[in-house]
Amino acid sequence: MTTQQGAQAPSTSQGMGRFERFLSVWVALAIVAGVLLGQFAPAIPEALSRFEVAQVSIPVAVLIWAMIFPMMAQIDFAAVLGVRRQPKGLVITTTVNWLIKPFTMFAIAWFFLMVVFRPFIPEPLASQYLAGAILLGAAPCTAMVFVWSTLTRGDAAYTLVQVSLNDLIMLFAFAPIVVFLLGVSDIQVPWDTVALSVVLYIVIPLSAGYLTRRTLIARHGVEWYDNVFMKRVSPITPIGLIITLVLLFAFQGEVILQAPLHIVLIAIPLIVQTFLIFFIAYGWAKAWRVPHCVAAPGAMIGASNFFELAVAAAIALFGLQSGAALATVVGVLVEVPLMLALVRIANTTRGHFPDADRAG
Repeated sequence: MTTQQGAQAPSTSQGMGRFERFLSVWVALAIVAGVLLGQFAPAIPEALSRFEVAQVSIPVAVLIWAMIFPMMAQIDFAAVLGVRRQPKGLVITTTVNWLIKPFTMFAIAWFFLMVVFRPFIPEPLASQYLAGAILLGAAPCTAMVFVWSTLTRGDAAYTLVQVSLNDLIMLFAFAPIVVFLLGVSDIQVPWDTVALSVVLYIVIPLSAGYLTRRTLIARHGVEWYDNVFMKRVSPITPIGLIITLVLLFAFQGEVILQAPLHIVLIAIPLIVQTFLIFFIAYGWAKAWRVPHCVAAPGAMIGASNFFELAVAAAIALFGLQSGAALATVVGVLVEVPLMLALVRIANTTRGHFPDADRAG
């Protein structure tokens, strides 16, 4: 996608829907609603927790599928054929996301949670928070990148290639990275549980999204698919996310009430990691003279997280009441304000990039 010279970057209100603009507000309200539900109607989450198969909560699995499926249904994997176009951007994105980001997230989270904050967080709980951070670090963003790309006047077609390629890599890289880093952290999880999480929350929705897209486009055309079908299913994601968070915090209520400081402490390493990864990818792109419309969205993919997958994996591996699940939700809480700050930085520095308004 080429952009006209001198065109203004979309404002936040133009580029983001109401849900995305106020995501942190909705998460905060979900925290309040969940805590109240857990305190005054504990029978509801307790009843839902009984519906399990192979340690997988069926209600939570359904909600996670509702969150992830619309994202997967919008990905056009045929776009990966565009990998030969502007290859530097793809090299930066994939290298940062899979060879740098998971390991810097581990190092930063371990330093803060296990060393700096040791007087404030009991070690077993700190290990659980670290596990949640690891899950966030191993899952680069999928859907929200399209919002950040729009706000930075990114090349929409190239952003689609970057996201599609990362989703394909995630199929094979997520589980080994998670198991390795959890093992380094002395947090043992069985391979079969991680593999089940990948099948449930990556393979199944990815396959369903691909088959749905291919079938409906063949029957109704691309325009109908994008403008009718996707608009109908897109609201399912925020509904599923909010209900999942309410249920999660119904189980987490006691932790929130007893140690609200923990949310702040968890947020600190996540904030440091977000800015670090953005500037690594963004600075690398500038050094390589990558056009801004490719560099900005590429840096956003690594800086933000596929938090829906991280939440799902944390619940599957450690349970709804775990510190790992709480840590992934803190990632949801801080993501939008952080990413909007990075959008502003990217737009302000556009002039420092060559061919800032053209995808070469």
